[in-house]
Amino acid sequence: MPEAVEHFSYGIPGFRLEGQALAWYAAWKTHMSMYPLTAGTRRANAAAIAKFKTAKGTIQFPMTKPLPIALIRKIVKARAAEIRAKSLKG
Repeated sequence: MPEAVEHFSYGIPGFRLEGQALAWYAAWKTHMSMYPLTAGTRRANAAAIAKFKTAKGTIQFPMTKPLPIALIRKIVKARAAEIRAKSLKG
């Protein structure tokens, strides 16, 4: 998302789009986490997300494997669509 703005919140780096949380990421000892994993982004990518550990609002990618860049792009695009739809409703 070229129009996203870098942001630091909750002690982790991320991006905002139209003033809303687009994506945050953090590296831990055994995994990399991506936030927020909303109900909409989870539904839009259910089959691919099922391969990874999730918790409320997050998806975890193991450090032992390459990041699934295509899935991350899909999650970010789904989240951007949520943000834009919410902005249109005003």
